Amino acid sequence: DYSKTIVNEENWNAQWERSFEPIVVNNFVAIRAAFHHSIKNVQHEIIITPKMSFGTGHHATTCMMIEQMQEIDFTNKTVIDFGTGTGILAILAEKLGAQKTVAIDNDDWCIENANENISRNNSRNILIKKASDILAENKSDIILANINKQFILENFTSLSMQLNEAGVLLISGILDEDKEEILKAAIDCGLIFQKELIRNNWICLKFVS
Repeated sequence: DYSKTIVNEENWNAQWERSFEPIVVNNFVAIRAAFHHSIKNVQHEIIITPKMSFGTGHHATTCMMIEQMQEIDFTNKTVIDFGTGTGILAILAEKLGAQKTVAIDNDDWCIENANENISRNNSRNILIKKASDILAENKSDIILANINKQFILENFTSLSMQLNEAGVLLISGILDEDKEEILKAAIDCGLIFQKELIRNNWICLKFVS
């Protein structure tokens, strides 16, 4: 058996625009689409058109990554954004003073979307790469990884190996019940747990090498 429904023609862009509202994180970063008015009284403003990619600041994990990034010194630092999605964290890293950021994703839609967003925000020091790991990259001062538990665990050794001495690893995309497993993996890799944020059962963990 099957059923059939006729879908009327619709301006899907207009529907999407109505559902995508700007977000402000601690008066630190405002994230909006190009069709929104500019947002005043924030330190940084990022323009994102997400399309099929993850990362608008609305999800708890992205929001917590941004909150933790506010407390990290990015000045003249090298950064890897592993699982860049829309490119939002890479763009913020540059705005915070990063010297160079390599933004990595394994999805063609994300690569295309991140390139569009990077261009729209006039970012100059971000290199987009399609890859599933980071072992081919030079060591960096800061690694950002807002992905998922399984991918983080599969790549934890690589993530720790790519950190410079006294480097920072910031991860999210994991649930509170997975914290102990993540902490054990970090200890096994010689990383030191430094700070945790939790929201709606999602957590964001900061480690130093």
